[in-house]
This record gives sequence, structure tokens and C-alpha cells, in this order.
Amino acid sequence: MYAIIESGGKQYKVSEGDVISVEKLAFSVGENYKFENVLAIVNEDGSVFGTPFIAGASVEASVLAAGKAKKVIIYKYKAKKGYHKKKGHRQPFTQLRINKIEA
Repeated sequence: MYAIIESGGKQYKVSEGDVISVEKLAFSVGENYKFENVLAIVNEDGSVFGTPFIAGASVEASVLAAGKAKKVIIYKYKAKKGYHKKKGHRQPFTQLRINKIEA
């Protein structure tokens, strides 16, 4: 059984016990979070797709960690002009464990 959920403008395929990293959520470690934006649920009986979301469906997850991803370097330059610009960015994330999928 798996579900497709939406979080932070992205879609994730999850099943029970999975550990995923999503865009930063305002929850601390140990708290539970419930995804209400469930796009699809597929199990052995069949599949259910929402328009765009499934009414009454939810996915429960617990927060494992919060942190920042590896640094991404943005480097711009123009040849023969002496123009160089270097920036770095670390995207914040929240790591979740999927506990239960409710249809």
C-alpha cells in the first residue's frame, strides 16, 4: 500500500515505515504531523485518485530531524570581463517517518 502526498509544492510517493525529507515544516523533533493533501492511495484492493485531493484521507508522520542540506555553490562569471560572483545556499529540510496511511 502506498500514497501520493503533496508537501511544499512537491509530490512524494510514501508507504508505511518510509523516511522522507520534505521542505522545512514548523514542527520540532518528536511531534506528529498529519498530511491532509493526499492525491492518491493505491492498495491491493485497487486505487483511489482525488480531484485534486481525496476527501477524508490522511497520512500521519512523525518528525525525526530538522536540518540543512549540503551546500550548493552558485558561481557566475563573464569571460574576459573580470566579473566573478560566488554564492552558497543550504536548503532547510525536515525528515519524517511515515507511520500510518488512512483512506
